Amino acid sequence: MSASASQSGLRLVLLGQRNAARRPAVCSLLDLEDQPGPDVDGVQGCSKQRGEAAGRQVVVVSSPAWFSSACDPEERTKHISSLIASSSPGPHAFLLCVPLNQPADGEARALDALIQLLGPSAVASNTIILFTHTEELDEDEQLEEYLITWRKDLQNLVERCGDRYHTLETRNGGPEEKQAVEELLEKVEQVVKESGGQHFSYPLYQEAEERVREKQVELVSERRGEELSDQASPTNSHPEVSEEEMGAVREEAERSIGDLNVDVDSIFSSPAVLASSPALSPLGGLWEKLLAWIRWLPTLVRREALLGALVGLFVGGPVGGMVGASVGSVATEVGRRNTQKNK
Repeated sequence: MSASASQSGLRLVLLGQRNAARRPAVCSLLDLEDQPGPDVDGVQGCSKQRGEAAGRQVVVVSSPAWFSSACDPEERTKHISSLIASSSPGPHAFLLCVPLNQPADGEARALDALIQLLGPSAVASNTIILFTHTEELDEDEQLEEYLITWRKDLQNLVERCGDRYHTLETRNGGPEEKQAVEELLEKVEQVVKESGGQHFSYPLYQEAEERVREKQVELVSERRGEELSDQASPTNSHPEVSEEEMGAVREEAERSIGDLNVDVDSIFSSPAVLASSPALSPLGGLWEKLLAWIRWLPTLVRREALLGALVGLFVGGPVGGMVGASVGSVATEVGRRNTQKNK
């Protein structure tokens, strides 16, 4: 592990839809202690989990889905500010939780918004796709095979993130689960290595870190009833402040940071974010609906159903529908008999 990462542990920012990403499950797998953030003017802030995973100190910061089109603009500013302050001076990696059982529109928007907020390298060099809901896969089906064959929308997300992806969900748990955690953290460390051994940095994070440090000095002064000199640095050990107390002061300072200088309107009115869910052609729309339906079927049935649906889709009309249904039925029956023969 790099010197930068080893001093304070690995900081991870966890992004994902509120209900689909299974963020609590991820933190449970990492065996982290949940520390919910405070309400800020009635808006629930970020949560911060910390603990030891695979022999490493790990901190995971997660927030509401501020990139969602349903998020109120005023709340969005608070969520982003809380997220940046809580993961300051910068994360070692962003983990975007992506469920296999849903379309990727929301996650594509998340990547576009992250680029507008923190620059292209936040996605291209510092984000790992973390797949959830892997019960979508059949027992003999590999995640990579599923992505390439059935889910080009998810494969596009992976490609945008430098082909970095992972899942913590395993079929057998136990040793496999521990190995999955180990492999994830190794991928995070590889991200750090490729970034020159440093955590992610950006002007917005630099602004947040400066404000957090100023607040630390203020809080320590208030607790000790004394004025610290202008040259005093909160990162240096104060003779009367323990490391544990300084950590508590640091987190209090992070929670106290108000809205940062984030131009939310500019970010979410940008062409890139607005184009995250482009309008499909009529044929393309039918194809997307077809794939959405087919992916719920078992692998064997899935392939034959796709064959029949393709015929019906491209022949068109009542005749195409009947021909497609017939082709699909015949192919399914042939596949079933071949399966029985091989047993």
